Amino acid sequence: MANTGIKLIPNILTTSRMFLAIPICWLILEQSYGIVLILAFIAGVSDGLDGWLARKLDAPSVYGAVADPVSDKIMLVGTYVCLAIVGLLPWWVAGIIVLRDLVIVSGAIAYFFVVGGYEMEPSIWGKSSTGLQIVFALMVLTQQVTPVFPDFVMQAGLWLVVLLAFISGGHYVYVWSSKALNEKRHQ
Repeated sequence: MANTGIKLIPNILTTSRMFLAIPICWLILEQSYGIVLILAFIAGVSDGLDGWLARKLDAPSVYGAVADPVSDKIMLVGTYVCLAIVGLLPWWVAGIIVLRDLVIVSGAIAYFFVVGGYEMEPSIWGKSSTGLQIVFALMVLTQQVTPVFPDFVMQAGLWLVVLLAFISGGHYVYVWSSKALNEKRHQ
């Protein structure tokens, strides 16, 4: 029984990170950027820790496989929308981030209903896009507390986030559309 409880820790961390999106977004809207950075650090540590613990405790779960990327999406979409609301990012950037994730999620749902079950495999493009979104959001927040990044670095970060959002979103559409067509041909 105790072993089962310990194996729940990765899922508890993932779920906690999902709920941490609420105060992070609220504090961005309140423009309390120093506290947001602390909470973002905690969220980042929990993101690495939950996966590491799941592997170390031999406790992978369907819930964790689904909830981990969902919590990342909730955190990032919420953060980018709130950064746009307070004027730290252009709305069109937040819109691209939201659109990318809507395309990925709706594609996964469509694939499930049209083709059937699947195992979502994050691509190198998807991981790169998510990673860069996290880094850039932290740069924007850090800039509000201590301006350390030159304008050209912030502009380069913004355009890289946009570029990778398009590349990764397009890559997911291509890969999963190809898989769906192949599956349909073989049925």
